[in-house]
Amino acid sequence: MFALRENRMTVVAGAACLGVFVLFVGLAIVALLSQTGGASDDALFDAYIWRVTRFTLLQATLSTLLSVLFAIPVARALARRPQFPGRIWLLRLMALPLGLPVLVGALGLIEIWGRQGFLNSGLRWLGLAQPVSIYGLFGILLAHVFFNMPLAARLFLAGLERIPAEYWRSAANLGMPSPALFRFIEWPVLRGLLPGAAGLVFMLCATSFTLVLTLGGGPAASTIEVAIYQALRFDFDPPRAIALSALQIAMTGLLLLLLRHLATEPEEGMTGGRTVRRFDGASRIARLSDGTWITLAFLFLGAPLVAVLISGLEADLLKLARDPAVHRALRTSAAIALASALASVTMAAVMIRAAATATAPRHATSLSRGFAGAIGASTSLILLVPPVVLGAGWFLLLRPFGDVARFAPAIVVAINALMALPFIHRILAPAMATHAARSERLTASLGIRGFDRLRWIDFPALRKPLLMALSFAMALSLGDLGAVALFGSQDMVTLPWLLYSRMGSYRTADAAGLALFLGLLCLIFTILGTANDSRPEGRKA
Repeated sequence: MFALRENRMTVVAGAACLGVFVLFVGLAIVALLSQTGGASDDALFDAYIWRVTRFTLLQATLSTLLSVLFAIPVARALARRPQFPGRIWLLRLMALPLGLPVLVGALGLIEIWGRQGFLNSGLRWLGLAQPVSIYGLFGILLAHVFFNMPLAARLFLAGLERIPAEYWRSAANLGMPSPALFRFIEWPVLRGLLPGAAGLVFMLCATSFTLVLTLGGGPAASTIEVAIYQALRFDFDPPRAIALSALQIAMTGLLLLLLRHLATEPEEGMTGGRTVRRFDGASRIARLSDGTWITLAFLFLGAPLVAVLISGLEADLLKLARDPAVHRALRTSAAIALASALASVTMAAVMIRAAATATAPRHATSLSRGFAGAIGASTSLILLVPPVVLGAGWFLLLRPFGDVARFAPAIVVAINALMALPFIHRILAPAMATHAARSERLTASLGIRGFDRLRWIDFPALRKPLLMALSFAMALSLGDLGAVALFGSQDMVTLPWLLYSRMGSYRTADAAGLALFLGLLCLIFTILGTANDSRPEGRKA
C-alpha cells in the first residue's frame, strides 16, 4: 500500500515537471506567434534556407563523427589507466570546455590556430606559404570537437567505469586479448551509450550559434540558428523564426528517432562491489596507445586554455579584483548558476525516476510508455529551441506587467535550467538505471522507502553522478550569454555579459582578465564535481 502510494506520487511529480516544462516553452512560442497572427511574407523554403540547412546538416554530422571517434579511444585509455599522475586534473580539464563561455573558448582556439597563432607561426618558420585558416568549415569543426569531445568522452568513461569488477577478473582468467575485451565487454556498454551521446553532440552542433558567427567566416557558413536570430533580431518576423525552429526540430528529431531505434538496452551485471582492477593495460603496446591518446587529448584541450591563461595574466587583475562592477557580476552569476543548477538537477532526477516507475514491468502500459517517451524527448528537444526564442517570447509575455527587469533573474534561471536538462539527463539516467537494477528489489523486500531510502540507499550510491551533474549545470549557467543578452541591464549584469561589454568597448585587456576569472570559476566547479574521480568506479571507500 505504501509502495503504491509512493509510486503514484513519483509519477505525479514527474508529470508536474513535464507540464511546467511544456508550459514554459509553449507560452513563449505562442507569445511570439501572436505578434503578427499571419504567415511570414517571405517564403520559408527559399534558396538561402536550403543552403543553410545543408550546411547545418553537414557541419553537425562531421562534428559529431569527429567528436565521437576522438572520444572513444580517450575514454578507453582513461578507463584502463585508473591511476597515473595528473589523471584527476585531466578529467577536470575535460569538464572545463563545457562550462566555458563560447567566446572565451573561441578566443583560445584563435590564439593557437589563428592566422597569427602559434601553429601558423611555426608553419611560416618552416617556410610554408599557406597557413592554416581557422575560419570556415574547418574552424567550426575544430571548435565543436574542442567543446563536445570532452563531454562525449566523460559520458563513455562513466559507462566503462560502471562495468563490474567480476567481468575483468573473468576475462583475465580466460586470457582474453584486447580485441576480444573490446568486443564482448566494452563495446556493449559503448553501444548503449553511443546513440544518446551522438544525439546530444549533434544537437549541440546543429544549434551552435556563437561559434558559427565567430568562426564561420561569412554567409557561406551560416546555420539555421543564425537564420532564426536574423529573423528575430533584424527582421522581427516571429512566424518565420518559429517556422525555422520547427524545421530544425523536425530535422534533428528524425535523426534522434533513428538513433533511438539503434540504441540497445544496457546489460546491467550484478556485482559484489569489489575494487575494479583491469589486467589488459600491462602490455607495452597498450601503454603506448593509451599514453598517446591521453597526451593528444591533453594538448588539444590544454593549449587553448593556456593561451587564455597567458592573455588573462597580462591584464591588470588587481584592478579587476577591486572593481565593484566585477563584484556585482560575480554575485549575480553565482546566484543564477546555483539556482538554475539545483532546479535542473532536481527536475531531471524526478523525471527520470518517474519514467522508470511508470515503465516498471508491473505498471507498463501504452500510456505509461508514452509518458516515459515524452520525458526522454523533452530533455533532448529543448536544445533545439533557441534561447533567443524563449527569451523573446517571455519578454513579450511580461511586458504588460511593467518593468521586465524585475522578472529577469527568474526567467534567466528557468532558461538556464531547461538548457542544462539534456546534459543532466545523460549523466544521471545511466547511473540511476544501474543503481535501480542493483538495489530496487532488495530495498523493496526490506521495506525501505521514502526519505530513509533516499538517505541510506540512493544518495550514497548516486553522490558522484549528482555532484558531476550539479557542477556541469553550474558551469553551463555561469558561461551563458544568450538568455542574459535579452534581459541584461544595469541591475542585472553577469560575468559573461560584462565580458561581452568590455570586448564591445575594445577593452581587450579587461576582457582577457574576465575570461581568466570565468575559467577559474568553471575549474572550481569541475573540481567539486570530480572530487572522487581519482578513485575508480566501484572502489571501496
